[in-house]
Amino acid sequence: MQHYHPHARLTTHGRARLLHAVASGTPVADACADAGVSRTTYYHWRQRFASEGLPGLADRSSRPRCPRMALTPAQEQAITVHRIKRGWGPDRIALVLRLPRATVHRAIVRLGLRRTRVPAPPAARYERAGPGDLVHIDTKKLGRIIGGPGHRVTGDRRSRSRGAGWTVIHAAIDDATRVAYVELLPDECGETASGFLRRMDAHFRRLGIPVQRVLTDNGSQYVSGVWKAACADLGVGARRTRPYRPQTNGKVERWFQSVMRECLYLHPLASEDERQRALDTFVEYYNHDRPHLGIKGLTPISRLASLSTTL
Repeated sequence: MQHYHPHARLTTHGRARLLHAVASGTPVADACADAGVSRTTYYHWRQRFASEGLPGLADRSSRPRCPRMALTPAQEQAITVHRIKRGWGPDRIALVLRLPRATVHRAIVRLGLRRTRVPAPPAARYERAGPGDLVHIDTKKLGRIIGGPGHRVTGDRRSRSRGAGWTVIHAAIDDATRVAYVELLPDECGETASGFLRRMDAHFRRLGIPVQRVLTDNGSQYVSGVWKAACADLGVGARRTRPYRPQTNGKVERWFQSVMRECLYLHPLASEDERQRALDTFVEYYNHDRPHLGIKGLTPISRLASLSTTL
């Protein structure tokens, strides 16, 4: 028994009569008006009849040709772990688990693991060709941990420590490879920033990344005399972003988002020592094991190795 689409205007034989009417000389517009269908529908059925004959005029199943991939319990558990423990999105999870991105996204929605966020405006992207051509540097202040996690984790502002002070993350990201060098320091003054610059330069050179230029914002530490002197001593060019345009230094800004989401705010940290250990572990993992979507799923160290062989 032939089954038809519930809104089909013609049966198989009605479609055949439509084609025969046009073949017999009836204008397409008139034949379609008599049958109550559009000319687009006529040409659709004419093409099906030409390629398949009369059977081609029958309705086909509306089921997807490629059924959705069914996940095993182990795969769903792996998606949950990467989402909750590491804060990963569907692109990175799909890359690591070798699953379709759409399948991973549906699982995240079904398992209630979505996050609400405001979409970011599109940004102009660029990338330097060689390691060390440009290194992005920036800082991020964090409240010192005294007597357990703060209100950012607990949500209780009544228990926050007064006068605890700040700890500052100094981070440097190589533009071409995304290799990161990071230190947790007590402040962001010119002396501290210039000391970080010298240690970063030495570390990157040991990795085979000769630093040519650095890009910073217009913070006072980066316009100080001691910073300029350190750049001159190292032979490093100093560039600064346009005022009120942090997107220009977007790679290090994006790194801060990753470390906060996947490390520092992922689980409560009870002390500054624990924060330092967590940060050190994350930087090692970021450089050597974490696939980076901005460099086609490579890790920063593997990206460095691939560029070193081609330069």
